[in-house]
Amino acid sequence: MTTQTKPIEAYSLPTPNGQKVHVILEELGVPYNYHRIDIGKGEQFTPEFLAISPNNKIPAIVDPEGPGGEPISIFESGAILKYLGTKFGQFYPTDPRQQVKVDEWLFWQMGGFGPMLGQNNHFSVYAPEKVPYAIKRYSDETHRLFRVLDKQLEGKDFITGEYSIADMACIGWAQSWERYGIDKAELKNFAAWIERLNARPAVAKGLNVGKEAPLDLASDKDAQKVLFNQR
Repeated sequence: MTTQTKPIEAYSLPTPNGQKVHVILEELGVPYNYHRIDIGKGEQFTPEFLAISPNNKIPAIVDPEGPGGEPISIFESGAILKYLGTKFGQFYPTDPRQQVKVDEWLFWQMGGFGPMLGQNNHFSVYAPEKVPYAIKRYSDETHRLFRVLDKQLEGKDFITGEYSIADMACIGWAQSWERYGIDKAELKNFAAWIERLNARPAVAKGLNVGKEAPLDLASDKDAQKVLFNQR
């Protein structure tokens, strides 16, 4: 099994995408340093951060013990999960067929579950004008996606059967189910899954990394000017 002697540098925040990285690092038990990137103050636009995350988004990591023993920087939370799962031989299968299953649900989260819930939150909370069509559009899609997840979990403890990076990718977004008006009583497979994940010590710890400094963007109008409507 691969060992890590130097800490991985994690540039992040306690957001759903950031939490993915915190959770896998806690699950792996490897040393890491958490660096808070204050996106409300524009720290994601500094040359130092852009050098490792050219899309000016968190999270990003730098592994000082990358391939060939040389440092490597990685941005995009899904890419980070795959890199760490592959490097340490945990939570990402070696069997090609199982890899496909995990990849399907990892990309489902990256391409749908995260972005659609994010748009739902934006139009419901942040948009200066309430646009009923947009609110309904993303609310409907949010509910559809939760039902897709519930259906996939039928007869399974975890999304692809075995606990994997697919579960880690989804948990940060899924834990805000109440915000989106999701009734857990209607989604019994989902309800059991989220309890199962929250009972894992590494998940609980990973979800709370950085929360000692609250991130309240909903009421911070100056931060919203930094975050939204950038071209």
